Amino acid sequence: MSRVAASLRLIAAGWALIRADALVPRELEPILPPSARLVGRASRLFAGGAARKGRPGERLARVLERQGPAAIKMGQFLSTRADIFGTAFAEDLSHLKDRLPAFPLDVAKAEIARGLGRPVDTLFADFEPSIAAASLAQAHAATLADGTKVAVKVLRPGVERQVAQDTAALRLAAAVAERLVPASRRLRPREFVEVVIRALDLELDLRFEAAGCAELGEAMKADPYMRAPDVVWDGVGKRFLTLTWAAGLPLSDAAALEQPGLDRKALAEAVTRGFLAQALDHGLFHADLHEGNLFVSAPASIVAVDYGILGRLGPAERKYLAEILYGFLNRDYPRVAAIHFDAGYVPAHQDRDAFAQALRAVGEPVFGRDASDVSMGRLLAQLFEITALFDMALRPELVLLQKTMVTVEGVARRIDPTHDLWAAADPVVRRWIARELSPAAKVREFADEAARAIRALARLAETPPAPAVAVVEPRPARPLLWFLAGAAVASLAFAAGVWLG
Repeated sequence: MSRVAASLRLIAAGWALIRADALVPRELEPILPPSARLVGRASRLFAGGAARKGRPGERLARVLERQGPAAIKMGQFLSTRADIFGTAFAEDLSHLKDRLPAFPLDVAKAEIARGLGRPVDTLFADFEPSIAAASLAQAHAATLADGTKVAVKVLRPGVERQVAQDTAALRLAAAVAERLVPASRRLRPREFVEVVIRALDLELDLRFEAAGCAELGEAMKADPYMRAPDVVWDGVGKRFLTLTWAAGLPLSDAAALEQPGLDRKALAEAVTRGFLAQALDHGLFHADLHEGNLFVSAPASIVAVDYGILGRLGPAERKYLAEILYGFLNRDYPRVAAIHFDAGYVPAHQDRDAFAQALRAVGEPVFGRDASDVSMGRLLAQLFEITALFDMALRPELVLLQKTMVTVEGVARRIDPTHDLWAAADPVVRRWIARELSPAAKVREFADEAARAIRALARLAETPPAPAVAVVEPRPARPLLWFLAGAAVASLAFAAGVWLG
């Protein structure tokens, strides 16, 4: 997409934001500098009826929903930054809806037939109209030739082109914001946009989603909390995906929690523990656990669908997460501070004791309150806000982790308003601590390091480094330089002689 086209698309999006009073919202006027207040007042001269409906986050969410998949994805990621935009604004953005009218059944079948290289009925005995449609893809119920009921996801025709246009506009917007709005630099606009674009790129190849579903499904089998559908690999291509049908009702259906025999308390605990077990025990978690992606049945069975976005945590990040939660559970703030410094998340020149004091300011208001009043997502948001004061560079995988934590917390509380998130998290966190930080684990870690050192010494013995040789290079002569200098002096002397003569 050309820069001119991206600029025009950005201008159109800006006009939509102005019409909804979502560019410089009137609610922010008291805290804005005079120049920004002036811009806001001028923009509101062109505001429409939508500008009077809802809070700023709600108005922005409505605009983003109409702007396409890239804008929706950006809004979902912005909802993780309550530390920058405030809790109410982030909460409003977290309710973004991604729904569009379905495209025709014949178009979906033709897309699958192209990918299969043969007619659709060679794989499916029955293929039904769309049951859900979003900006990137839509889903169909179908039946395989052997009678197995499946769900088939098909990308929208031309969606790749639309995403390419949207991402060009996003990159331009990030560059403009970084250059003209210094306050936005804390969000790291360019890096933030690249995370959004990377997530979209992965969602546009459904083979990656199939692989993610299979990988996380294997990990889920180690715990009883959550399950994944099986992948039907014969029905997988770049633009379509086939999974076994998820039993139960989606949590987005009002009837889901009214099923006979459903244990709400156990179900809420399974949502929380399932996510934490994925993140801590396997370093791989479903990063889009909203109600529409969770199918539930009695007494507390959960099947998660839609594996377009997966989060990954390396060993260091998993240790960071577990020890932070463990530290807050035990109110050991110096330990939490030490974890941040040891992991390199907070620069070494910062004051460790002052950082521990700041963490105490975040953690202490949590204790002694009813569990239903305590938000782990809000705690993480405040934690990131505090760490920003100490020049902590927030890594993309931790942003995705916070986004999912906020979503999981909201889902669990809607299932069971009395859900104690900390009590639900406690056994999973303590299990990880006991396994990874026990004396036996330290011995294993020491043995692994010793084995790595021995292998390195063996490689060194096989191919010893070449001896160091000092090479003294004589200073090169510069005959051309001296020639030019001599010529210049001679010319000056000749000119002086002519002038004096």
